[in-house]
Amino acid sequence: MTKPKATELGDADASPQTAVSRRTFFKQASIATGSALALGGLLGLASAQEAEQNHASTSAGITVGDQKILIAAEIAEALAVTTYTHIVNQAPFFERLPHDDQGYLRAARQEEMSHYLLEESVTNQPSPFTTFFYPHKMFEDAQTTLNVLVTLEDAFIAAYLVGVRRFSTADFKVTAARIMGIESDHRTLARVLAGDVSTMDGGPIERITGIQGVAERADPPNNNGYERTLCWTQIAQAVQALLPFVDLQAAQAAGFDTTKSFAFRPFTPLLPSKLGDFVSFTGC
Repeated sequence: MTKPKATELGDADASPQTAVSRRTFFKQASIATGSALALGGLLGLASAQEAEQNHASTSAGITVGDQKILIAAEIAEALAVTTYTHIVNQAPFFERLPHDDQGYLRAARQEEMSHYLLEESVTNQPSPFTTFFYPHKMFEDAQTTLNVLVTLEDAFIAAYLVGVRRFSTADFKVTAARIMGIESDHRTLARVLAGDVSTMDGGPIERITGIQGVAERADPPNNNGYERTLCWTQIAQAVQALLPFVDLQAAQAAGFDTTKSFAFRPFTPLLPSKLGDFVSFTGC
């Protein structure tokens, strides 16, 4: 088949993502964190031995269980940064959105990068995956792009709720909740875009399909009374949901466009307001 082409506007080409199985996915991530056995254990039911390992300390001074969640979060945030970067830089419909909608997308990119760097500072390891795949017509078609964006935010919300459930300390749990709240903002604002998409780009868009596969009305954009957990209780469920975005074979099976991949390029973020900065793990 055609070799995937790495794409990043203004950046050098990146190497294509190699094909990996679901088990290899976790193995690669665990090698990156120095805990292959523990992270590989996510693929099976939790055992007493795994539970004991999860409470053991890593070289970074946090529990193995915390490390699993944080590495998965780094992968998700790298994917989020890449997604927002290409919407802003590449999507034709972006320039025809109202100014405040453009501002949301630009700010979300900064916020996701801030989340990534925070998590990397705790694990002392970068994301083990730095190139991503998307469905056909991603960044070209507004409907496809918004469906994918909401799908990803749905996944991020549920993943951070796993962190709230599973992190070993109150400070980590609160931090997960703080990040989850921002991902919730992003989901709602992504749905706000639907009605503002220009007629030239197929708008206004009336329905958006998120991770649950249901075409929901975009009005009202804040259509959750409670955040959706997706019934995820283990971080492995979140990683499995994101697998087609990082794994060539999974991307092919999902019908994604595997002729090109998109590179994650870290940068120094500038948050919209100092009042909304991280400050500390206590939030004060």
